[in-house]
Amino acid sequence: MPKKLTIALAGNPNSGKTTIFNGLTGSRQHVGNYPGVTVEKKEGNLKYGGYDINIVDLPGIYSLSAYSIDEIIARNFVVEEKPDVIINIIDSSNLERNLYLTTQFMELGVPLVLAFNMSDVIEKQGLMINTAKLSELLGEAIIFTVATKKKGLNELLDEAIKLTESLTQSVPTENKHLTMLKRTTLDYGKEIQEELIKLENILIKDSALTQKYPCKWLAIKLLENDNEVIRKVGTSPSSNEILAQVEKSSHHLQGIFGDTPEAIIADRRYGFISGACLEALQRTYEIRHTLSDRIDRVLINRILGLPIFVGLMWLVFKLVFEVSKPLTGWVATGQEWLRNLFNSLLPKGSAIQSLVVDGIINGSGSVLVFVPIIFLLFLAIAILEDSGYMARAAFIMDRLMHKIGLHGRSFIPMLLGFGCNLPAIMATRTIEDRKDRFVTILVNPFISCGARLPVYALFINAFFSKDIAGNVLFSIYLLGVVIAIIAAKVFRKFFFKGPAAPFVMELPPYRIPTINGLLIHMWERGVAYLKKAGTVIFLGCILIWFLSNFPWNPKYSKDYDTLLKQAKDNKELVTGLGNEKAFEKLEKSYAGKLGKAIAPIFKPLGFDDWKVSVGLIGGFAAKEIVVGTLGALHSIGKTNEESGNLHLALQNQLRADGSKMYSPLVAYSLMVFVLLYMPCIAVIAAIKRETNSWRYPAFAAFYTTAIAWLASFLIYQGGKLLGLKG
Repeated sequence: MPKKLTIALAGNPNSGKTTIFNGLTGSRQHVGNYPGVTVEKKEGNLKYGGYDINIVDLPGIYSLSAYSIDEIIARNFVVEEKPDVIINIIDSSNLERNLYLTTQFMELGVPLVLAFNMSDVIEKQGLMINTAKLSELLGEAIIFTVATKKKGLNELLDEAIKLTESLTQSVPTENKHLTMLKRTTLDYGKEIQEELIKLENILIKDSALTQKYPCKWLAIKLLENDNEVIRKVGTSPSSNEILAQVEKSSHHLQGIFGDTPEAIIADRRYGFISGACLEALQRTYEIRHTLSDRIDRVLINRILGLPIFVGLMWLVFKLVFEVSKPLTGWVATGQEWLRNLFNSLLPKGSAIQSLVVDGIINGSGSVLVFVPIIFLLFLAIAILEDSGYMARAAFIMDRLMHKIGLHGRSFIPMLLGFGCNLPAIMATRTIEDRKDRFVTILVNPFISCGARLPVYALFINAFFSKDIAGNVLFSIYLLGVVIAIIAAKVFRKFFFKGPAAPFVMELPPYRIPTINGLLIHMWERGVAYLKKAGTVIFLGCILIWFLSNFPWNPKYSKDYDTLLKQAKDNKELVTGLGNEKAFEKLEKSYAGKLGKAIAPIFKPLGFDDWKVSVGLIGGFAAKEIVVGTLGALHSIGKTNEESGNLHLALQNQLRADGSKMYSPLVAYSLMVFVLLYMPCIAVIAAIKRETNSWRYPAFAAFYTTAIAWLASFLIYQGGKLLGLKG
């Protein structure tokens, strides 16, 4: 007895769906009406491959939204009747428009076969489709058909049967709607994804509802304000809680994007489609967003795209430095006011005064003074993301990613790495291929995170003119990207061999970012940095203060004013005595002994300053501690006027032979080392968690530090050979 199989045909009007239906069923079809409506219901039967197949021709629709009776009928049939396979008929000459319906079937997770109809037309138009790549990108099987010539119809039935049998044999019943290809998951962006999860956590409480309808699909439709789904949810015992969360989520998303969730989700679908077509099509005549397409002809041009991207990044760093100058001055003024206040309130020469002023205010304050720069950088990144350009940057770099053997998704964690390497490492979870994922994890620490920015800002402001400050900063960030790319190429060639997996690069239409959305994104990232400054950096500065003040000796506790009274009005003598006492104190402290022990390692790199050595060790906890350490160590023994002026302290620091400790070449060598050496402990822990092995974080710590030493050595020694002052 033949097995039964139900196949539903779905597609846009004029896609050739009816012609395919007629070609499959011939005279074995009948027409009726759907219950309660005048819409025709076409069904037909045929026997093929040992199956008794029932073909249902659904009404022609553009989407699965509940805007028309045809859409409601088609959607209800798919969701409630659950046919064994959906054959989605697509007009190949209008791919982007037709694939919008495909993305909604993908959201439902139904067993799907794609029929690219009118394949003869696209050949005449010169449209070349890489079928294998597009099939893998979409996660669905693709069959080319010419309905008018009945070409490809048997292949359609073969693929539908193959899909059904593979699900029956290898997939548990409850997972029936998973296809044999890995299901591609659409990325709606961090904000929308978070709101979907909130809704799913409430919806899951109603098992009767979620057994009938996919949970995530319900959440998407609720955010899209789908009246039919809202009505269905209204019968749920949790309806009040669900609808309250929908309203809250919608309001939150509209505040960020300045548009409805429905419009944003539609943009994400079209972005996915555009990315897939750009990856797999040599040419397309589909014009979806006229203005966006015109802009893209320039911004993602194969010749101009990369120079424009590099130029924009240079402009970002240049503007960040210029705009931040008055803001950092205000923070420094506030730091000086606090320093003077606590100097007057606390017992002079006491350990508590030294802890608060030298350790906390001068240590943590040396980092916090650069908070305006970090906030402005986050704001610039938010503008690039919300405008839609960052997706284009990812697309531009994707070509390079493929050339070095990396997954296209690898660039997304690299972009995130400019904010913080920790979430960037976690973001590699979206990369399915293990080789691509591990390579991305291992090279991500070379991407300069926000934590390193205070170090750059300190040494750039101290040793480079304002005219080239932005250029110097840009070169540091660019160097990190270049070394990450080289390391990835080496890993892929020698240690993680194999081809890179394909990737759909989503290209949403360009938008004018909303002020509210920009401020939210900047604030979220900036506050995360401030929390870090208030915990890890704060504790790190206290630890550095302890190491630099102990063993405690009362003879070093006399402050400037006490010494001045003893020496009457000889300020020069007092200053010399104070500096001499401070230097002696630091030398005999735990920090001095530790720093001097490791300083020779850095002598070939130009910065054999034991204070920096202590800071670099502290940088294992958090890179900002490098600046906090220098702020705490250099504040000891200074007058109130001099304390906290870390730029001046570094500029005036001398070697044993009386020469200047730092020069622009030495400063650049040090910044390169900070850029490349061992990632912080939090990132090491993340690598352990994501790779489930201590081998990879241990290797990351060793090889990044080795490359950092080598790169700094080449820069410093090379600079000296060129005649630069060391």
